[in-house]
Amino acid sequence: MRPIKALVLAGGKGTRLRPITHTSAKQLVPIANKPILFYGLEAIRDAGIVDVGMVVGDTHREIEAAVGDGSSFGLKVTYIRQDAPLGLAHAVMVAGDFMGKEPFVMYLGDNLIMGGISDFVGEFQKNKPNSQILLARVDNPSDFGVAELADGRVVRLEEKPEAPRSNLALVGVYMFDAEIFEAVGSIEPSGRGELEITDAIQYLIDAGRDVRAHEVTGWWKDTGKLDDILEANRMILETIDRDIRGEVDARSRVDGKVVVEEGAVVEGSVLRGPLVIGRDSRIVRSYVGPFTSIYFDVTVQNSEIEHSIILEGSTVSNLGQRMERSLIGKDVEITKSATMPKAYRFMVGDASRIEVP
Repeated sequence: MRPIKALVLAGGKGTRLRPITHTSAKQLVPIANKPILFYGLEAIRDAGIVDVGMVVGDTHREIEAAVGDGSSFGLKVTYIRQDAPLGLAHAVMVAGDFMGKEPFVMYLGDNLIMGGISDFVGEFQKNKPNSQILLARVDNPSDFGVAELADGRVVRLEEKPEAPRSNLALVGVYMFDAEIFEAVGSIEPSGRGELEITDAIQYLIDAGRDVRAHEVTGWWKDTGKLDDILEANRMILETIDRDIRGEVDARSRVDGKVVVEEGAVVEGSVLRGPLVIGRDSRIVRSYVGPFTSIYFDVTVQNSEIEHSIILEGSTVSNLGQRMERSLIGKDVEITKSATMPKAYRFMVGDASRIEVP
């Protein structure tokens, strides 16, 4: 069986997650206290793949610092610079030298797929098509690339069609053999100035190549938007087990599947899982409710939080109203001022300070 490489896309500007992504790579936003990108790397490793080319852009230093040479994941990672985000097919083009003639899986670094990609990769190795796409049934196909099938074969792809021919959306994982390089070299930029991977795959279809589909059986999330990040966080947290390694005092109550990491301190608080409290964080006289991820070195004091993600170094204190469905960046300070409204919802960039009335 021929070795398979992986191409991981970890560039892009993450415009839908600004202001968080003004200062951070979108692929490193933590889901259940693990960067999104790490889930993909683990899925690639679990599929038996070792050699990974990682396409990076403006945030390459942050990505490289987090992933290193890949050895901590059991991988060998080579970084490939993409000077501008000119489309997924362009990312394939710039990776040509790394891939050589080997088949490969392309994995978008901000995707989460329940159950990994081992079955997907195994099916490709068994059947040896020129390309294999991963599909999921969605309620809003106009927001995605959409596939039309006939007798199990892919006959047409459309990028965000106004009148979709099916509800089968392309998930951000693809399998290719070397034929894809002819395809990406033959297409023209789309109306938005990018080389679209859907156009490249359609080129293969039109040229009579074998393009097959594999449908996701579990859940999948493209975490490019706030609501999707929070939903992915909820889904991952539902799979955790209770694990209390930090310090929880006798005045506190811990209900359900709760993780308190080493070095964390909980004083006079209520924790209602599923949730995770990261290392060296402090929860003081507060309520932290379900589907919340508190990252490292965070302080929550005299406050109530549910269904939220708070990144490292941030402080939430003295809120008189429960905070929910919020994504708080690094080194943010949120505190109460004299008066308060009935509800808060935040999406806050790094190194910020907010006083809520």
